[in-house]
Amino acid sequence: MQTFSNLILIISSVLLNCVAQILIRKGMLSIGEISINFRQLYLHIGEMLVNVYLWISVICYFLSFIIWMLVLSKVEVSFAYPFLSIGYVVTAFAGYWLLGESLSVMRIVGILVICIGVYLISRG
Repeated sequence: MQTFSNLILIISSVLLNCVAQILIRKGMLSIGEISINFRQLYLHIGEMLVNVYLWISVICYFLSFIIWMLVLSKVEVSFAYPFLSIGYVVTAFAGYWLLGESLSVMRIVGILVICIGVYLISRG
């Protein structure tokens, strides 16, 4: 039973992290592309500070971090950390379904490899 509750905590942390990623993307899509220089960042900082998607993503990250601390107080990091890879899977599919992003055959194969790896590590 203890292992099951630890898995629930791990998955909750991972899913909150994924939600944060999707919300950041959604928020930045509403702001627009920003090139990599401080002037561009400065010009858009006001928009970013009032963007509700970005604020909710910060809350999701914070909750994910708090839960992750609980996880690491209970289980070995070598067991818990590989489960973060599930985030790649969930985020890729969420990006596809919610944001209309591409999901190529190669990405799907990579996702399957990740799933197999997480399964093997969780059995050990």
